[in-house]
Amino acid sequence: MNYRHGYHAGNFADVVKHITLVAILDYLKKKDTAFSVIDTHAGRGIYDLAGEQAVKTGEAQNGIATLRGLSGGGSLETYLKLAGGKRYPGSPLIAAQLIRTQDRLVAIEKHPEEFAILAETLTPFRSATAEQADGYARLLKLLPPPSRRGLVLIDPPFEATDEFEQLALTLRAAVAKFANGVYLVWYPVKSEAQANGFLGEVLALGDVTKALTIDTAIAVPDGKMGHAGLLVINPPYGLAAQMREVAQTIAPRLGADIRVTWIAGSE
Repeated sequence: MNYRHGYHAGNFADVVKHITLVAILDYLKKKDTAFSVIDTHAGRGIYDLAGEQAVKTGEAQNGIATLRGLSGGGSLETYLKLAGGKRYPGSPLIAAQLIRTQDRLVAIEKHPEEFAILAETLTPFRSATAEQADGYARLLKLLPPPSRRGLVLIDPPFEATDEFEQLALTLRAAVAKFANGVYLVWYPVKSEAQANGFLGEVLALGDVTKALTIDTAIAVPDGKMGHAGLLVINPPYGLAAQMREVAQTIAPRLGADIRVTWIAGSE
């Protein structure tokens, strides 16, 4: 998959991913203790929904645009306030706006052009740092974070044919170093067998005792991506119930089937 996120910003998968991100950050902020956020494939951090890339695919029109005027409480309301303009915030900008002064964000991006914009986007936020590096390799050097509390967001571009294998290997090493961290992992579902194989590899990790998936599918023309998943390792208490409630609100607008499933452990 040749993936430049500008073509997909604000689409159905972004909506679900970013609401989940907000919900996890809200939970981590319930304690005064500092936490860290590590975003391994951060992208540029902000996207122009009126720009050439977004207009070419029109994916945001079937994503965030369908939620305009929607009212909701909690994490959904926070997300809608952050994503309500013509410039759509990526995950590092959402995190930078929501973390506190004692918390830390490290946003990693490999591609030079994307990184340059990311660094500029995060400049106003003193608790955020942008790094140009390979996200997988850099993640393992940053774990465990000094606070021993945190969220790892892994949202790869899936440009490599062996991305699932690399993702599983990185998760295995990361969980071994930071077993109590929350991991939010995005993946496309082009083949259910491939996605299930990846999840099976993750569950084979002895340290993973609690994990859930948030699976979202929409009807799209052949050749378009209409199915994506989120894996949450060590999900915060109440996240599954919260996301099921959110799904009831946003699924009709998105024309989506959203399923929240425990694949290891339970609430």
